[in-house]
Amino acid sequence: MTENFSEVSPDISTYPVVIAIARDFGAEGHEIGKMLSVELGIPLYDNEVLVRAAMRAGVTTDQIAAYDESLAAEVAAFLPDRVDARSVADKLFKQMEGVIRDLGSSESCIIEGRLSDYILRDNPNLITVLVTAPLEARIEIVRSKRDISEKKARKLVKRMQRAREMFYKRYSASKWTLHAGKDVVVNRARFGRQGCVDILAAAYRTKLAAVERARAERSASVAPEDAPVAE
Repeated sequence: MTENFSEVSPDISTYPVVIAIARDFGAEGHEIGKMLSVELGIPLYDNEVLVRAAMRAGVTTDQIAAYDESLAAEVAAFLPDRVDARSVADKLFKQMEGVIRDLGSSESCIIEGRLSDYILRDNPNLITVLVTAPLEARIEIVRSKRDISEKKARKLVKRMQRAREMFYKRYSASKWTLHAGKDVVVNRARFGRQGCVDILAAAYRTKLAAVERARAERSASVAPEDAPVAE
């Protein structure tokens, strides 16, 4: 991937407000994203991104899910003896990247994971978010939700966390990380789900208000062509 940062400050009035959520495994980023979607009345895209990418690629959702961020990084993308798997993973990622770009340029929405914070970095109205929690808290959340032992939960959290971090490294060409450059970081263990939602909703509404002011100023600065000429 190549950098594509604009040298000229973009007009924020022409871009939708998009929240890109990265999440440490076990911090309930998906649950918080769903609650935030309801709170703000804007769509949440997670598995939907996979479905749209699968349609573009002409494959089944099961096939593309096999190369989603956990498996693409951990199984296919880093094994030198699996060149075929890496090429398929890369092809399917490009499809997801295209879907994310389309969504992020067309409507205000929430997009979870899949490097969306990096992919949409040129959108001046992008709000990049990390949902996190201390390791021990995330292990307990996973243990409780999956009804497994603490040992198994710890192993799962560490394995999936590593996969997500490797996914970022590979598909940003080591230019971005899971924890890099976030506008808002919310601690699930400290604030709870609803507290995290409240913080993120406030950030969204603040940005949206700024965009609406910019749009109003832009409209006011454009004189109607049919305005009467004073004599």
